[in-house]
Amino acid sequence: MRESPENLNTQAIELAQKGDYTEAIACFKRALSLERYNHLLWFNLGITYRDAGDLPAARHALEKAYSINSEDDDVIETLALICYNMDKTEEAMSYCAEGIEHNPNNAHLWNTIGVIYFNRADYPMACEAFEHAITISPYYYDALFNLRDTYDELGNKAGVEMCKMQMRQISPDGKQNA
Repeated sequence: MRESPENLNTQAIELAQKGDYTEAIACFKRALSLERYNHLLWFNLGITYRDAGDLPAARHALEKAYSINSEDDDVIETLALICYNMDKTEEAMSYCAEGIEHNPNNAHLWNTIGVIYFNRADYPMACEAFEHAITISPYYYDALFNLRDTYDELGNKAGVEMCKMQMRQISPDGKQNA
């Protein structure tokens, strides 16, 4: 069988799913030696580094993916979260802002913005971001959860109850309960 970036990518994903990150990373690197400007290979390498616990390497790979395709929502979302998890909140916020500029209906980026504001104790701005995420995606459980906590910080008891009611109607994976 001929070695191809596609086959190596598939093999690497399978290895990563089994927890064999070292071999998965080696496969991604081999694929990238064949196709250096494939942003999906860089993205998958970044995800694998993240899952292996190497956030600096994950960030580096995701920045390469971003430099190749700065409009891919998954790349931007993941890069923002990696920066946030590395305590690089200004950089995370910058990636979120760029992503929102490209796709203002990205509820995940609005949620990440809200989390950053919440952790800065800027509850009014967090509230606005979480509400925006819920407006876009009413069954987005994480954003509802975060909005509930933000309403609680703001003393908005009615808002807390509304969020609790909405959260009971859906499961944490975002599916509506019967």
